[in-house]
Amino acid sequence: MSLLRPLDPSFPIERQLAVDASPVVLVNVFTLDKADEQAFLKAWHADALFMKQQPGFISTQLHRAIGESPTFLNYAVWESTAHFRDAFTNPAFRAKLSVYPSSAVASPHLFQKVAVPGVCVA
Repeated sequence: MSLLRPLDPSFPIERQLAVDASPVVLVNVFTLDKADEQAFLKAWHADALFMKQQPGFISTQLHRAIGESPTFLNYAVWESTAHFRDAFTNPAFRAKLSVYPSSAVASPHLFQKVAVPGVCVA
């Protein structure tokens, strides 16, 4: 992948990896050239298969923007930041990033559920 662009530049994924939290949700928005969609999907598929084998992985789902926008959103649930950190910094995973099309830009960010009375639970 040619570029990681923080969703929040003041707190990029590298800083988030140092925060102990559980469970966590990875939201990763990908933008790319339309011509690179099939190459992106092939690379993401290989990454997802790798991540599914890692300790602490719970689930993932890839979404595509509607219409003509070649934008994708990955939503993945992990038992903890520590589990995600181990997988994300694994040299085997990092090596896979070079397979993504050069137009691909990823904006990963970790989140935790928030309880809002009468609406949702944490």
